[in-house]
Parts: sequence; C-alpha cells; structure tokens
Amino acid sequence: MSHSHDHHEHHGHHHHVIPDQFNKAFLISIAANFSLTVTQAVYAYIAHSTSLLADAGHNMGDVLSLILAWLASLMLKKRATSSYSYGFKKMTIWASLINALILVSACAVILEQAVSHFMHPHTVLAVDVMALALLGILVNGGTALLFAKGQDDLNIKSAYLHLAYDALISVGVLVGGAIIYFTNWDWIDPIVGLMIGAIIMWGSIKLLKQSVGLAMDAVPYNVNLEEVQHYLKALPGVKAVHDLHIWGLSTRENALTAHLVMPGAPCNDEMRQKINCELKEQFNIHHATIQIEQGQGDLNCEHHNC
Repeated sequence: MSHSHDHHEHHGHHHHVIPDQFNKAFLISIAANFSLTVTQAVYAYIAHSTSLLADAGHNMGDVLSLILAWLASLMLKKRATSSYSYGFKKMTIWASLINALILVSACAVILEQAVSHFMHPHTVLAVDVMALALLGILVNGGTALLFAKGQDDLNIKSAYLHLAYDALISVGVLVGGAIIYFTNWDWIDPIVGLMIGAIIMWGSIKLLKQSVGLAMDAVPYNVNLEEVQHYLKALPGVKAVHDLHIWGLSTRENALTAHLVMPGAPCNDEMRQKINCELKEQFNIHHATIQIEQGQGDLNCEHHNC
C-alpha cells in the first residue's frame, strides 16, 4: 500500500498555508470591506439605488471569500485528530457552499429591487451614489494592494483578483451615477444594478456547482479522471486499473485511491514515490493510496469472495 500521507510533512510548503504577513492583510480587508458593504447597503435604500445595492452585494461576496480564504489557511494548520482523521480541511468546501448560497440570495434581492425601481421609478440621489462608489473604488483598490505581493499563492491571488475586480465594478456604478447626475435618466440605475447582479449570479452558480460537487465527493473540477486512468494504465508492469476514485479533501487538496493489477512486476517504494510525485505535479492529486494486485483468478475486481 502506498500512502503519500507519509510525504506529507515534507511537502508542507505546497499547501498554500498563508504566510503570517498576510494574516494582517486579511483582517484589514475583511473589516474594511464589511464596513463598506453595510454603508453601501444602507445608502442604497436612502438613495433609491439598485446599482449601489448590487455593488454592496458584490462587496459582500468579497467579504465572504476573504473569510473563506482565511478560514482555509487556519484549517490547513489544524492537525488531524482520532475522530477527524482527515483533519478539518473539508470546512473550506462547506464554507464555499454557504458562500455561494448567500450570493445567490443576494442576487434575488437585487433583482427584486431592480424590478421594483422599474415599476415605481424613484429619483436616484446621484451624488450619494457617486460618493459611495468612489469609496468602493478606494477601499477595494487599497485592500487589493495588500495582496499584490503573493501572486504565486492561489489563495492570495484569488483575494487580490476579487478586490481588483470589485474596484472596477464600483467604477461602473460611479459612471452610472454621473450619467444620472447630468441627464436625470433614473432608469440607468436599475440597469447598472441588473448588470452587476448578472455578474454575481454567473460567478455564484459556478461556485455553487463546484462546491456541491466537492461536498458530494465528485471528481474535482480541476482533475480529469480519464487522463489519470490513462496515466496509471501506461505505467510499466500495469495490466489493468480498477476501483479508481478521486475526490476533494478541501477546496485545494485532492485524494485518490486505485487498485493496480501488476502480475509480473511488483511495485517497489521508489516506484510508489515516483507515482505519488507525478500524480501531484501533473494532476494536482496530493494524497494517493494505491493497492497493488497480482491479478490471479478473479479475486481482485468485485468483492464477491468476502
């Protein structure tokens, strides 16, 4: 049996554990973005602005994903226990699932507000909308810079992109507010709101699909089962591959179990180590458990002899 869990300690740096210098960046970003979200949501009602509400919804998505990224780093550091032998990494999957559900709900609120503003037009307070959008650009742009350094870490990169992307969306709200200010076309506002809502919905549905898949132990979206099977079959001495399973341990770590039928060529530790390394480098599979079988008779496939 081969357990790449044995090489776990030694590959610690691959786990994207967030360096402590980013801990402060996460705390500042979460606090700043949460305050911004609340302020924008309150002003959205005062200023009768769907676009501002949508911007607040998008910023809330940021707060959630920043908390998720931070949680992921904390959970990866927690050691496994005798009850939780895999550790607590799967919390990241549940967190992203909750995150996606909250964002889909936010989209429903934005849609309802946009329809309501189309049916019963309100005068949009354009100056307030522009001021709050400008605040959004400053907060998102400023906090994005805190993560500009760690681009090689997936977690840090996604936090950076989320914030930079949000600053751009606030630019859209600012432009919408400016058009209303000069033309008094209040219908521009729900249209900008709906566009932002559509962007959030598109991202949320993708996140929801991926999170549900991971929670159901589906093959992770970034791994191709056929390619892995093809790789294992092509290994020297392997006659057949069966009982191949690939699933997500967290939003970033994947596991595999497989039975390899190797009649004439026993698999030594060196070969197992090589398979583990190649699975990790080529297919993003971090924990492989491989059972080697001689393939005599029909004992190997179905467990009907037990």
